[in-house]
Order: sequence, then C-alpha cells, then structure tokens
Amino acid sequence: MDISIGRDLGDFLRSRRARIQPEEVGLPGHGRRRVPGLRREEVAQLAGVSVDYYIRLEQGRGPSVSDAVLDAIGRVLRLDDTEQDYLRTVARPTRRRRSAPGAASQKIRPGLRLLLDTIDRAPAFILGRRMDVLAWNDLGDAVVGFSRMPPQERNMPRQVFLDPQARELYPDWPAVAAETVAYLRLDAGSHPQDKQLATLVGELSLGSEDFRRLWADHQVKAKAQGTKRMRHPVVGELTMPYETLTASGEPDQMLVVYTPEPGTQTEERLRLLASWTATPAV
Repeated sequence: MDISIGRDLGDFLRSRRARIQPEEVGLPGHGRRRVPGLRREEVAQLAGVSVDYYIRLEQGRGPSVSDAVLDAIGRVLRLDDTEQDYLRTVARPTRRRRSAPGAASQKIRPGLRLLLDTIDRAPAFILGRRMDVLAWNDLGDAVVGFSRMPPQERNMPRQVFLDPQARELYPDWPAVAAETVAYLRLDAGSHPQDKQLATLVGELSLGSEDFRRLWADHQVKAKAQGTKRMRHPVVGELTMPYETLTASGEPDQMLVVYTPEPGTQTEERLRLLASWTATPAV
C-alpha cells in the first residue's frame, strides 16, 4: 500500500474536490462532468493560481508552495483545521518528520509511566506511533484486554480491523473504524518514510476490505476527545467519554483516559471492574 508523497497529496486533493459541488461556490453546475465535484481548473481559478501550478501541486511537484497558496486552496475546498494542517504537511515533504532508526522500540518516560499508574478510577493507556499500545493501567486492561494480546498485535488499528471480536466489543464499530483510519492517515502524513507504517497499512489492506475503503477516502482527524461505547463481556455496555493528552516532549505519545460520567451505570460498572482487578488472585 502506497503512502508516498505525490500520490498521498494528489489523492487527498482529488477527494476534497469531489465533495464540493460547483453551485456551492457560485459556479454553474449544468452540463456533463467526467468527475464529481470541482475540476482542477475551477479550484485554480477560485484560489487565484494558474491551472498549471495547481496541477503540479496535485502531482506532488510543488515543495516550495507558500502558506498563502495552501490557505487559499484550503478555503476553496472548505478544509477544517486538521485537514489544513495535513495539507501543509503532505505538500512539503522536505519539512515532514522522519522516523528515527530506533522507532521500533518506543520508550515511555518513568514519570509518564508513574502518572498512568496513579489513575486508578478510570481506564487509561498510552498510544505511540502507528497507534501502538505502549502501556496501560489495570482498569484499562480490564476493559480492553491489552495483556491478552500478543505483544506484536498491541496496536489499535490491528485490533479494530483484524480482531474477530472487535465488532462485538464496539457497538458503534463503523464510527470507531473510520476514526481509527482517519488518525492513522494523519500519522502517515507526518512520517512518509516509516517502513513499519507502510507494512501495517499493507497488512490491514490485505486483511480488511473495510480498511481499504476507508483508507482510500483520505479522511484525516486528530484524536482529541469524544465518547466511545464498549460492550464488556462481563459487566455489559459501557459509555465512556475520553480525553487524549499529548505527552510533553513526546509528540508521538498520547495518554488516553476514559472519563465516565459520575453517577452513571458505566461508573458503577467500572467501579465493579476495578474492585475485581484489585483482588489478589487465589
């Protein structure tokens, strides 16, 4: 599966052109169109650049493109803040971060590990590059079951798309799948030379038709906050808001904490799970 520069940028811009109808930007929409949405010539006209310049940009041949031009194209294509940041990243391959040679073993600072262990009333875990699961607290393990996964499979996209139990665990599986791919695509934009990421994308593409379809959509989304429903095999359904915090000095590591609403059935069920995890094995 290709996550390379020119194709990544071109496919992203084409997918965004396709979702804008000419009438939405004041252009006549009558007549036959070979492709849905805006033509390249129309985007160039509305952004105030030459058609040739825009075509070269879609082909990945514009590494010196200015912020002003990218902002103008973003306004035409109605990009949100995350999509605009992604456009700036993939449009300038020389400015993107490169994966360190030792990126395979992502280390967690002792202080961050201690912080995770002090969270005893909420499920929490740390994600690294490619959404690898690097660490978790006891309640996070009780909810998701990280310790039962083989070490090489502790990765959220692998769990969502390749684990046969994932659709049972996540009642809103389609939304979870789309969110997972959108964040993975964002990660790929920042690390174009990551061979492990390319291998992961290839593995998921071979193993899941749903992943192939979602990856081709070129959606990008930051993992910040939201609500996730999970169906636990012992205590039943859990509805949990979550917050994602980026570790200071470690931009590729995120602390994810599920924060159940006080007084809800979910809080009660998590308290029950916590009491079980705190009981020494006989």
